[in-house]
Parts: sequence; structure tokens; C-alpha cells
Amino acid sequence: MRPLRACLGAAAAVTLAAAGTTALVASDASGATTALSNRWYAAAPYLMPLDNNPPDAAAIMDASGLKAFQLAFVLAPNGGGCSPTWGGTAAVSSDTAVQSVINTIRAKGGDVSVSIGGYGGTKLGQTCADAASTAAAYQQVITKYGLHAIDFDLEEPEYENTAAIKNEIGAAKILQQNNPGLYVSVTTAGTADGTGWFGKQMLLEAKSQGFTPNNFSIMPFDGGFSGAASQTSALTNFNAILQSTFGWDQATAYAHEGFSGMNGRSDTGEHFTQADFQTVLDYATSHNMDRFTFWSLNRDRQCTPVDNNGTTSGTCSSVAQSAWDFAKYSVKFAGVTPPTTTPTPTPTPTPTSCKTAWSSTAVYTAGNEVSYNSHNWKAKWWTQNEVPGASEWGPWQDEGAC
Repeated sequence: MRPLRACLGAAAAVTLAAAGTTALVASDASGATTALSNRWYAAAPYLMPLDNNPPDAAAIMDASGLKAFQLAFVLAPNGGGCSPTWGGTAAVSSDTAVQSVINTIRAKGGDVSVSIGGYGGTKLGQTCADAASTAAAYQQVITKYGLHAIDFDLEEPEYENTAAIKNEIGAAKILQQNNPGLYVSVTTAGTADGTGWFGKQMLLEAKSQGFTPNNFSIMPFDGGFSGAASQTSALTNFNAILQSTFGWDQATAYAHEGFSGMNGRSDTGEHFTQADFQTVLDYATSHNMDRFTFWSLNRDRQCTPVDNNGTTSGTCSSVAQSAWDFAKYSVKFAGVTPPTTTPTPTPTPTPTSCKTAWSSTAVYTAGNEVSYNSHNWKAKWWTQNEVPGASEWGPWQDEGAC
């Protein structure tokens, strides 16, 4: 996947019956479990709780009926090491901000999955020595937040690293064994043929290790796609790849297949509207697919102007919509009818204050923030004299208007 105003709710109490071998159970103050059905974890859209102008999770739940969120992304520390962080900068061990968001969601009867990896940044599979140490790092995340679900987002540049993918798949298998009932999804790049060479190698690694997650999901966007028909065609082709790789029949392959879309304008200028989402949703449900999700809730609101001046934003969709329109397709996939009364669309949030102006002569490293052209930007990696927003694949992440 490409690139904390929630109210503090009742803290979830987490118990572990047998450390390392028994699934974690999260409970609220009344003792009722906060675990949801697997269908909800399969429907959870991605939310960045610390970046891209995070929306209020409670407001999304009230407006759309959504109960599950896919929090992104857990990475290795930017300076190296084998300990989990949010975005490479915020240590999971000392986190309170994401915990607050999780508490809010659980207090309203919802729950979260956590996604590890994503596009860019350094992954734990790259920095940890082996599968066991990679799994131990991820177990810290599961234990801290009392997780019932986790997502391995394996894509560039990590999935081009054979050793890293071996560590990630091995870690996923260990976590699955040590946390009975843990819902595990594996997400990777999509192509017109289903997935590319590296995606196929990842599937072969899973086969060689005897690992079967709840699903393998592809992301059919940023690859020359045009609307829902091209996406459903890719899903059909990916189903054939799953059949040939694992020896499954068609129905079994669909039962282990997932879709992860991008709402609105993609990084490469493709556009996916509400009608496209409905078409893919119909395909997913009619074929009994296991997962339907999208990137991201941070973008599930209308830009001003609507087309965002022809650019892709991390904080709005660049298509005409009411706030949380796309979240309602996830709710439908979970088997729930979204609220029939549409609330007043949430306007684009009031711009925040601008950071220090970008300088063509300054050197910036990952995490540095600047302002340019009335937007704040965050550096993804080392950069100098690269104008923010000049390239969709450049070193700067748009953090919204200021």
C-alpha cells in the first residue's frame, strides 16, 4: 500500500493464557470479548493512525457502520534494528497514540488488524536475522495490542529480496502457529495477469514452507488498470495462479483470495469510483472471495477542488463523494447494511499550520517535514533539490493543505 484525534475510550484489558502458544483475547471493562468475526477483519480498510491527516475512527463508525480497521504500517526502525515501529519512527513498545485509537474503536464495539510492510520504508524481514527473530518482533505488536488479526503487506522493494520474503513468510507461519485463531492476510502487488514475477515467487515460498494464510490479496491498481473490469479480470487470473501454485480447485482458490483496491485516484492517475467498487464487490461476493479492502480511509473524503488539481493525495480521493462512501462497501462485504440516512459530508479538515519552507539546498532525511505550495510534506528518504510533488513516485509524501 502506498502511502490522533479519536476520543480516548475505555482501555482494553489483554490477557494471555499461555505466552507464545495461546491466542490473545482482548476484553473491555465488562469482560466481553472485542474479537469480531473473520469477515470483519477481511473487510477492514486501511487507516494510517499517525500520518496523512488521520480521520476520527469513531465518526467513521457512526456514519458508515464500519467496525474493523486495518492500521498501517509497522516497519523496522529507520536507523536499523529488529524492533517494531510505526512508520519507522515511533516505537511500538512506548506507543500510546495508536493505543488510544484502538481503545476508541474497541469501546464502540469494533476492533483492529495491524498491517506490516507496505510500499517504501525498511521492513523487519530485511533487518531481522531470521524468521524466528522476525516473528518475535511481530509478536510484540500482537501482545501489546491484543490482536486477533494481522496483515503482511509484501511489496516493493522488500518482495524483490529473497531472504526478506523468506523471513516474512516464516514469521507469518510462526505467528499463525503460536496464536491460534489469528486471522492472517498476505497482500501483494497486482498486475493484469494477476500478480508479477516477485508475487509468484512469494507464493512459491509460502508453498515451500507449508504456509497457508486466510488469504492472499492482490492490489489491482498502479499497473495500467482502467476501472472495475480490468480489476475483476486480474482477480480471475490470480485465481488461476493460486490454483496452479497450491493445487487448489477454483472454489478453494477463491476462498483464499482477496482484493485490495485504491479508492479514487491512484498514484499513477487511474480512477476508481463508487460504481467500480460496487462491481468488484459483486464479483468478490459472488465468487465467495475471502477479503475485500482498500487504501485508504484517510483518503475516503472529497478533495477541494474535487480533482485535487490533477494530483493524488493521501488525505482525499480526487473523485466526487460524500465522506466515507467507500467504507460502506467494506461494510456490505462484512454482511451488514450501512446506515440508510447519509450524514452531512465531512468537509476537508481545516488546514494545519505550515512547516518550515522547503529549500532546494537543504539535505532532508526520512521523517523531515517541510511546506511547499501551501501543503506540508514529509520526506520518505534522503533527498536534496527534489521539489515536493514534482513526481508521484518522488521522495515526498503529501500531508495535506496548510
